Amino acid sequence: MPRNQFQRMVFAFITVVITVHAFVLYSLCFVNGSVLMEINGTNSVLKAIGKQGGVYMCGNFVPIWLVIITEFVLAYSLENILGSPFSFRIAAKHFNPMQTNPLIFETVIIAATVAIMCPSMSFIAAFLYYPYYEGFNVITLLANWFKLVCWNLPFAFFSQLLFIQPLVRKIFGLIFSKDIKARTNLPQTVTAAETT
Repeated sequence: MPRNQFQRMVFAFITVVITVHAFVLYSLCFVNGSVLMEINGTNSVLKAIGKQGGVYMCGNFVPIWLVIITEFVLAYSLENILGSPFSFRIAAKHFNPMQTNPLIFETVIIAATVAIMCPSMSFIAAFLYYPYYEGFNVITLLANWFKLVCWNLPFAFFSQLLFIQPLVRKIFGLIFSKDIKARTNLPQTVTAAETT
């Protein structure tokens, strides 16, 4: 859908904003929520986070907004450097974008993006949320990375495929509606001019 570098960056921005919020919610509430509530003796994840002084990251407890900003900056950078360029190349290597149904081609791009971004961001998260109070061990880091990939991969794939990317495409379509209309009308105008 994006046709130039600026549009790709906007598309990535919208995707990462939604994805980071979804993953912070998923990680805090669904993956770690019951442990947080049990450790802090509360019946709410937000109360548990408040009671412990924030979310554990890089050996300290930090506010949720700092977690979101940190993950956003890292994910947006990674998406622009690796995710977007390589996912399109992977999809185009196996399917011709001009001859493949757009829905199938977009699904392949989503799958390729998840295959790149999920292990990459999980590796970064393994560093960010490593239990530094126990000392550092490479084996523990790799085990945490593998565990995060196992937790995150199904959520990443299905949330991107069924919720996030359709929403991003809708928002993108609203922002660039004039450009999209001009592109869809261009071939019809050329075709009409050629027939006369």
